Amino acid sequence: MLIGELSRRTGVGARLLRYYEAQGLLDAGRGTNGYRSYDEDAVVTVRQIRALLGAGLSTEVIREVLPCVRGERPEFEWCAELWDVLNGELAAMDARIDDLRRSRGALAGFLTRP
Repeated sequence: MLIGELSRRTGVGARLLRYYEAQGLLDAGRGTNGYRSYDEDAVVTVRQIRALLGAGLSTEVIREVLPCVRGERPEFEWCAELWDVLNGELAAMDARIDDLRRSRGALAGFLTRP
């Protein structure tokens, strides 16, 4: 399928699909006319990427874990080191949340002072 069809079927714009390809997340073949051509599996792959982005993972981490992802939901096939990667991401997210809470507390403190 061409990029426009993949865009329609996934709700993801062509520009973003090209970005996913540039990041090594999505594979596209090229027709003799030079147009990108995607397999049927690309629909599921794009949905997996969107779900993983929604979970707060970076495209770099997604590139690392995508080979272990199955289904649209997605579910993981526990490949080597996947557990460590996801636990590391969760710990980093928790640290960012803690930093935001501290910053919020400081800002709220400024607002309570006359």
